[in-house]
Amino acid sequence: MNPTTVRGATLDYDDVGPDTGLPVLLIHGHPFNRTLWAPQTAALTAAGHRVVAPDLRGYGRSSVTTGKVLLADFADDLAGLLDHLGIEDAVVGGVSMGGQIAMELQLRHPDRVRALVLSDTSAPAETPEGKEFRNRLADRLLAEGMDGYAHEVIDKMLAAYNVTGMPDVADRVLEMMCATDPRGAAAALRGRAERPDYREVLASVTAPVLIVVGADDVYTPVAEAESLHRLVPHATLTVVEGAGHLPGAERPDRFNAALLEFLAPLV
Repeated sequence: MNPTTVRGATLDYDDVGPDTGLPVLLIHGHPFNRTLWAPQTAALTAAGHRVVAPDLRGYGRSSVTTGKVLLADFADDLAGLLDHLGIEDAVVGGVSMGGQIAMELQLRHPDRVRALVLSDTSAPAETPEGKEFRNRLADRLLAEGMDGYAHEVIDKMLAAYNVTGMPDVADRVLEMMCATDPRGAAAALRGRAERPDYREVLASVTAPVLIVVGADDVYTPVAEAESLHRLVPHATLTVVEGAGHLPGAERPDRFNAALLEFLAPLV
């Protein structure tokens, strides 16, 4: 653990692997923390890559900012973390909300993005219905805490058959969700409700892009990943069978194989 202060927030992060390795920045989704990436961190460092996996502000061991945290705030935090580490550019990967933060980083700091890995995420701006839902959920989390919500959505975060078939994975994901500070989760939800449309920025990306999706993701289905692929025709699309919204946790071997194959030409 390596806490540092960036833009008024204390960010805790892992920086592992050789300093000379290809830097890969991994951005977790909501409401998780950097340990979501443990299987990828192990595989990437074993292959000689340098992995930077932070807890976003409001999550994990990082400090909480109350009220509203925009995706732009997260992106600027990560650019600041790269500055702190002396990393000019990195392969930037994110899952779900983390994927949207990766797109925001591409929008705001394109010179820091060597390549993009977008897992189980979507590019359009939030809808009015989605904005209302996220703000209501933020209110609920502040009033009730995380436990009820976490148990309600576990069979959407993971494919339902993996909740029963992979109890260790389900327990790990539930533990992460329940441990999240509801103030941080609520602030991110309110910020995410304000997110812009990333389709134009994606359509202009010339860097390599890997799009990954679980075959049975109910939050961002395969059709959503296919729409991203149409925006970025030179991207590689990988559908991970036997997985839902978190294929990196549910089927790490399959996810890691696609990721390592994508990274190999970038070294």
